[in-house]
Amino acid sequence: MYRIGELSALCNINKDTLRFYEKSGLLQASARSSAGYRLYSEQDKDILCFILRAKGVGFTLAETQELLSIEIDKESKACSDVKQLVDDKLTEIEAKIAELKCFQKSLKTLSNACCGGHESAVHCTILEALEQGSNDVRYEHSVRQGDQ
Repeated sequence: MYRIGELSALCNINKDTLRFYEKSGLLQASARSSAGYRLYSEQDKDILCFILRAKGVGFTLAETQELLSIEIDKESKACSDVKQLVDDKLTEIEAKIAELKCFQKSLKTLSNACCGGHESAVHCTILEALEQGSNDVRYEHSVRQGDQ
């Protein structure tokens, strides 16, 4: 059995992260010592490693919880259930990459249009483009998402 400090050191995370996973319902200490310390089993360590690997490839806490529920009940789940979760995440990531590429293109356009000199920003082309809502500036997505 591992105490919280031992498990966190073993998995290279801090104790607060481990406690957060407990509060989120992803992990529970197997037992408590007579002094009230959390005690984690080897199985708890394996679950924590699973959580960290899922996080490492981009899954959210909710997605990780879903993966864990499948992991725990493999017999009644299909491989297609897991594949669907991964494919959905992949689609989400590809959309984010496309969005970031649009941001990158807009920012390059803004940067290239600006002289970057030390004179007053009164006639700064970047500020003018943002004020005028230039077509070279991609702002539609943030407005659609309510990030106004």
